Amino acid sequence: MKELITKTIDLQHGDPEVKRREILDYFEKTWAIDEKLYTQLKSDEVFYHRGDPLRHVLLFYLGHTAVFYINKLILAKIIDQRINRDFESMFAIGVDEMSWDDLNEKHYNWPPVEEVRAYREKAKEVVLEVIRSMPVALPTNWENPLWIILMGIEHERIHLETSSVLIRQLPLDEVASGLFGKICQEWGEAPHNSMLPVAGAVMTLGKPADHPLFGWDNEYGKYTEAVPDFKASAMLVSNGEFLAFVQDNGYHIQEYWTEEGWSWRNYKQAEMPLFWRRDGESYWLRLVAEEISMPWNWPVEVNYLEAKAFCNWKSLKTGKTYRLPTEAEWVRLAEVCQVPDEPEWEVAPGNINLEHGASPCPVDRFRMGDFYDVIGNVWQWTETPITGYPGFKVHPVYDDFSTPTFDGKHNLIKGGSWISTGNEATHHARYAFRRHFYQHAGFRYVESETPLVIHNDEYETDVEVALSCEANWSDTIDSLSNFYQKLGSSILDVLRGRSIQKVLDLNADTGRLAFELATAFPDVTALDFSARFIRIPDQLKEKGFMRYIMKDEGELVFYREIVLPETLAKGKDHILFMQADAHNLKSLYSGYDLIVMPNLLEELRYPTAFLQHIHERLNDKGWLVIASTYAWNGQMASREFWPGGFKLDGEPLTSFEGIQTILEPHFMLHGKPFDLPLNIRKSSRVTEIKRCEISFWQKKSVKL
Repeated sequence: MKELITKTIDLQHGDPEVKRREILDYFEKTWAIDEKLYTQLKSDEVFYHRGDPLRHVLLFYLGHTAVFYINKLILAKIIDQRINRDFESMFAIGVDEMSWDDLNEKHYNWPPVEEVRAYREKAKEVVLEVIRSMPVALPTNWENPLWIILMGIEHERIHLETSSVLIRQLPLDEVASGLFGKICQEWGEAPHNSMLPVAGAVMTLGKPADHPLFGWDNEYGKYTEAVPDFKASAMLVSNGEFLAFVQDNGYHIQEYWTEEGWSWRNYKQAEMPLFWRRDGESYWLRLVAEEISMPWNWPVEVNYLEAKAFCNWKSLKTGKTYRLPTEAEWVRLAEVCQVPDEPEWEVAPGNINLEHGASPCPVDRFRMGDFYDVIGNVWQWTETPITGYPGFKVHPVYDDFSTPTFDGKHNLIKGGSWISTGNEATHHARYAFRRHFYQHAGFRYVESETPLVIHNDEYETDVEVALSCEANWSDTIDSLSNFYQKLGSSILDVLRGRSIQKVLDLNADTGRLAFELATAFPDVTALDFSARFIRIPDQLKEKGFMRYIMKDEGELVFYREIVLPETLAKGKDHILFMQADAHNLKSLYSGYDLIVMPNLLEELRYPTAFLQHIHERLNDKGWLVIASTYAWNGQMASREFWPGGFKLDGEPLTSFEGIQTILEPHFMLHGKPFDLPLNIRKSSRVTEIKRCEISFWQKKSVKL
């Protein structure tokens, strides 16, 4: 294992060719350690099993990390050839518990493991060739193509950790121990945990834009918070310390739990932490690939809800106020303890980066100042739901890494675990999970009489999403003509009364058109490439409202609230919002009576190829509705793939004429095309108006 240990790369300093070799080494070691993780499965058959019912089968993750490289390199236009379109769709999306993730096994015909391994080898060669041939310029920031390579590497290292948690949830007889490093051999009784003072300070959080290490989008920005004095437990909570809560009937007394926590406890019928097992008077601890007699001095591993219940129990028992630390308090603790960041290590100062074994270890082994395990051993739950710092921006190549978690339901974990490597092991790392999820995560507690204030944005601040909300839902605010409402009305006027059951909206945006169509059609699937947009209509379905911030004049803003009208709410249960790539749709998105393409063609890299095959997804006599500005962008789609908008044989060929020529073998044009205005309000005084041409096409009957 030691030969695979490495650190994330300094992207600001050094010789370019030496840096290229560093990145090659980092990539190859990341790839190797990822594959080594799966050697713990006893047979290839286990790849088709789920560790967690809210996650895919393990084969998905074997393919996912390789597919991620190819899809992102394609999106960034660093490569232009796919390896396997089916794999690059099947293994692309579906790794968090979001309602738009597709976990329906009926939609997946999982391939043989050997085919996935063969794909991985091809993907590996592609990435190696990119690293060997692409220009290396220092310093490198996220506009540089090299950043995409680091994005793939750090993404793979995230899944090294999350997949290990899934393997840990498999039956013990499906895994083999001792194949992924040696576990810690030190265990015994739990040490006494004490409270130590931490002096408060004004903390500035956020990674500088010129920081030398790779960062995910949520790490950047700047946020200042005054942290009052507090006390923190010297150690992480051990299994032995948590046992007192279990033995005091903690899992059966509602008073200790939040409403969310009590619902989870009852649903799961939880009696103790997930990885504990009781046999008579004896307790056992499940590790990734083996089970051992309970090490009472190791950190307990629980979800946020259990950690919070313990703190509430301790508060009620002592009359003091205990809770989990906030993100700012954790950062202050790391500062006070002068914990070095990853690049400064010769040897990791804590149980992190796989440098000290393949399991947790005693909570009093790694001292850092007056405290222990400020970093490493297990992640530490915080009270802070993740959101972007002021100045947050999404990365255009991975625009939904963070924003789907900005929902108040995902709490930050800090400090890393024994298997946290690369970016995960750095101080600025910000990862968050649903409060009922398990990771290699535990907690320390703090004592503070200062009321807890949680910074959680209730208003959507993503500029592009806000603009989309304004375009989609503006008629709920003022009288400007709404394109999506008008388009929906036009479709219903033409097609109402016809035999249409299944509808596909191929550019869902923030969902208005899907809601309009669902008032008349019983089965509407709405797809969008980005979860940033999908989560808005999904919230409207769930809560009936959402809020966002729009630009006013200069630095002023105004606050919008969308309330889903009753007329549209009636059809909400007919809609399924899903994340998907229109460039590479899964085969399951077929068999429709109506497909609508609102302003999609101009966003495609190969619009002509897309039009040539769209009939394959429609039923006999099905309908296709195209809405487009024909605003072809040479950076998005090369001119050779435009259907029109240029001179052919010296004569002008309009886009509509080109589309008609492509569709004619399979479709009949219904009526005449017509224009609808699309108002894109960019501020209170600036509105961009586009004219979209709308055309209706009916698929010809197939002659047998």
